[in-house]
Amino acid sequence: MDTTFYFRRISVTLACTLAVATPFALQAHETRAGAIGIEHAYAVPSLAGSRNGVAYVVRIRNEGPAPDKLLRAVSPVAGRVELHNMGMNAQGVMQMREVDGIAVEPKGAVEMKPGMGYHFMLMDLKQPLKDGDSFPMTLVFEKAGSVDVKVVVQTPKAGAGQHPH
Repeated sequence: MDTTFYFRRISVTLACTLAVATPFALQAHETRAGAIGIEHAYAVPSLAGSRNGVAYVVRIRNEGPAPDKLLRAVSPVAGRVELHNMGMNAQGVMQMREVDGIAVEPKGAVEMKPGMGYHFMLMDLKQPLKDGDSFPMTLVFEKAGSVDVKVVVQTPKAGAGQHPH
């Protein structure tokens, strides 16, 4: 058996795996505060002339034994940040509303993504959000306290759903 062949094959496989995985690993990031883990905070580039924007976190995880609640968020890029939920009302009409918090159950998670569900509304933007930029945002939890995250501005991937703003 020629071991050189196997080492070469393993090297090529490893190189291909890293080439495919690295762009995703470089984009994704996680922040932790106690039992709370916040995966990849991102915002969508703002529309021309819009004073509002939208931001998400891929997932908020609670690895602890007790529930927690996201109470609010603040960022220097906006006059205020509101927690919103998008869903269908009883008449089947899409409706967005501000919520007073987002509960995260013990050993549970909350996902955010364009389309239906939770998101951050960035109201009264101080400047447009441009693809490739980043900015800080502080998430305030009932038990975990304040968590600073880096929000990356990026165009959503095809098929990821679109936000109506």
